[in-house]
Amino acid sequence: MQMNLPNKLTILRILLVPFFVFFMLMPSIPGSKWIALALFIVASLTDLADGKIARKYNLVTNFGKFMDPLADKILTGAAFICLVGIQRLPAWIAIVIISREFVISGFRLVASDNGVVIAASYWGKFKTTFQMFAIIVLIMNLQGSMIPIIENVLVYIALILTIISMVDYIAKNIDVLKEGGSEE
Repeated sequence: MQMNLPNKLTILRILLVPFFVFFMLMPSIPGSKWIALALFIVASLTDLADGKIARKYNLVTNFGKFMDPLADKILTGAAFICLVGIQRLPAWIAIVIISREFVISGFRLVASDNGVVIAASYWGKFKTTFQMFAIIVLIMNLQGSMIPIIENVLVYIALILTIISMVDYIAKNIDVLKEGGSEE
């Protein structure tokens, strides 16, 4: 398979994750927080760019439909775990968010076994966008009386959208489980 630009951007997003994690977890390196932030923003922008390019130039592929959401999960999952590790996010929130990603990935695997590729929904895209904004604000760790409120609002919007998108995803794709469940 020849890789088109959107798929290359998706692969780049995955490749940036270990560097992002390294700098997130190395506060002894001067500026590591800002390097991690820059890497996260670049990786997040590849998500925006790959989708726009794929749709504009009709470069949508099954690889992209499968790997783009997976790359998002890898990036945001790594970020949430790092934020728990540096005590910027309660573990239970990360667990709920990451658990949703496992549930949806399981759905995609069952669908794939049935020859169905399920693209990300608009709820999923909103969820990812708010997760990324929340992560950016939490990494920045700015000071100010209103900052904790802004952080909490973004985190809880991301959490609520995570739950809504999972319910929407399951409701729209429940037939995938019914078809795949007859073998068990």
